[in-house]
Amino acid sequence: MTFDLAAPDVARNLLGIKALTFDVQGTATDFWGTIAREGQALNRRKGLDIDWGKFADDWRGLYRPGLDAVLKGERPWRSVDSLYRETLDQLLRERRIASFSEPELTDLNHVWRRLEPWPDTIPGLLRLRRHYTVATLSNADMAAVVRMAKHSNLPWDVILTAELAQTFKPDPKVYQIAARYLGFKPQEILMVACHKYDLHGAKAEGFRTAFVARPMEFGPNGKTDAKFEAEFDLNVNSFIELADRLGA
Repeated sequence: MTFDLAAPDVARNLLGIKALTFDVQGTATDFWGTIAREGQALNRRKGLDIDWGKFADDWRGLYRPGLDAVLKGERPWRSVDSLYRETLDQLLRERRIASFSEPELTDLNHVWRRLEPWPDTIPGLLRLRRHYTVATLSNADMAAVVRMAKHSNLPWDVILTAELAQTFKPDPKVYQIAARYLGFKPQEILMVACHKYDLHGAKAEGFRTAFVARPMEFGPNGKTDAKFEAEFDLNVNSFIELADRLGA
């Protein structure tokens, strides 16, 4: 299922777009593949036999409930870095893995700052930023997204994260700060994400929405919702296709 930019409804919806805001973990970067590759290198160095694909699934799986607890008011806001470290320690305890020193644990937790982009991310962004302001709008910490950009030369114009609002997506405050800091009306911003809850949150605040299917987000055997939906203004398979649709 695809949409033709020339179609009247799509063309109308996308008139006046001035900025694109992007989810980062999963949409712009491949967290599962990065963790699996770095973990396999750790296995070789330390003579371990950890299934890092499964570890990545479980690590990410524990992360979302931590965010949801903050959104429900069950615990105060805290950095995503600290949430990842909390869940990393939990997983290692459950698996009775005691093979890492404290510096090694810190470095392992910082894998989230070294996430590699999908192959289409940088070429797509380079085209899009010629015509639009391109910004992150991630639940990750500001420091993490800055380091990720430096690590992979991601060509963002602006780095914004939910940390600025001391909450997490899909809290309306996150989308509101993006509009405020970018200086555009919500309807002038296109939220780009592979997570539908994120697009629903942005749409509720008046943003336009673009769904990017990432069927490999959770690896070759992962269960990912990559189905296109008519409720979004655009549905695409890559940032390159997004640039094509927007005429960039």
